[in-house]
Order: sequence, then C-alpha cells, then structure tokens
Amino acid sequence: MTITIDMLAEENKEKLLLLSRKLGYNFNDLRHLQKALIHKSFSFEQGETGEDYETLEFLGDAVLDLAVGFALYKKFPGINEGELTKKRAALVNVNALASMAQELDLGSYLLLGKGEETSGGREKNSILSCAYEAVTGAIFVDGGYEKVQHFVEKHYEPYLAIQQTSDLFVDSKSKLQELLQDKYSEAPVYAIEKEEGPAHEKLFTASVSFRGIKLGKGTAGSKKEAEQIAAFEALVAVVNVDL
Repeated sequence: MTITIDMLAEENKEKLLLLSRKLGYNFNDLRHLQKALIHKSFSFEQGETGEDYETLEFLGDAVLDLAVGFALYKKFPGINEGELTKKRAALVNVNALASMAQELDLGSYLLLGKGEETSGGREKNSILSCAYEAVTGAIFVDGGYEKVQHFVEKHYEPYLAIQQTSDLFVDSKSKLQELLQDKYSEAPVYAIEKEEGPAHEKLFTASVSFRGIKLGKGTAGSKKEAEQIAAFEALVAVVNVDL
C-alpha cells in the first residue's frame, strides 16, 4: 500500500495537534506540518511517500532570515546594519535553531529512517535545525508571512531580551560565567549527563546548574558544543531573574 502525506497526517493527528499548540499556531491543513517532520531517511526507506521536509526547510530558511531580521530591527532601533547582521546570524545558525527545536521537543515528532533513528538522529543539531526551518516554512505555506512573524517574535522573545546576541552561541559559557559572577560572586557548574552513539558519531548531553538549580541543557556532537548550548539556554533563563 502506498503511504501518503494524507495517511501520515491522519495517523499522527493527535501528535500534530499537540505540536501545533506548542507552536502557538493552528494549522489550516495539518499535512503541511506533517511534511515538515519527514526526514529524507524515512522517505527513502519507505520508498513511497516521495516527500520530505527539504523544500520546506529551504523556504523556512529564507522566511526566518526575514522574520528574525524584522524582529531585531524593531527591538534595536538605530543600530547599524553590521550589528543587526551579526545579531541575526547568531539567532539563525545551526546551534541556535537546534536549541529552539529542543525547546519544542521537536525531535520526538520527527519521522526518521531506521538508520538515522539508531544513530541518535532525534538529537542531532543538523537535523533539529533543519526541522525547525521546515516547520517555519510550513507555517508560512499554511498561514502566510504575518503568522510566521507572530510565531518568531513569540518564540524568540526571551532571546531578543538579551542585548548582546551577536556572539551568544560562540561564547555563551563566558557570558553566563560573567553574569553569575557579577550578580552573585559564584560560578555555574557543568555536567555531562549522557553519552550515546557509536565512537565516530557520539552525542553528548550537558547540563548547567547554579545553586543546585538546573538552568539549561544541550545536546551536541562534542562536550564543548553541548555545554555552550546549555549555557545559552541558561542565559535566557536567568537574564531577567534573581536566583
């Protein structure tokens, strides 16, 4: 029997509706969201759907650039083009988008091939970032640009609240250290919670805590990168909060 997007969307309807609620957007046609969650490995193994998220990813990449750029333009009036470009690049790179996807638990909704599943594909930054772009593309196709802008500004709000966004994913650990040292004269504590996957394709999950409170978590292909993602998540959590 031929597997179609219609069949998949009907089969996964409850999960798709749950994800829609997390996204804060009600799809007119759940097939758009379903397509955004199909990795090419699943489509290849099925040999029958003939569709995956790559075209929506392409579209979402372009739409995100515009929507994030516009959000920054409104948030930081008067700063020059170069600074806006740096800020946007920091918020739409692979690590940033993977972090956004992890907040939504997007990995658990993906349809993956068996090989990608067993190699930890649901936690790979490369896949998560592409899926986030694809979901953004799906919102655009389903509801138009205004819906995407609303989604982006809502989801990115805590990130935009951090003034110095241009190098957050490059050195979030240093920024978190400086913030906590300045406010509390104490440093955060990092831990590697999990290592999985074959030796040539390891995935590390790191967490960062302060005064016994876990502030952030990140998963990546190296311990350093996982800690940077965890630190960025922690920055978002504590920038306007007293611990």
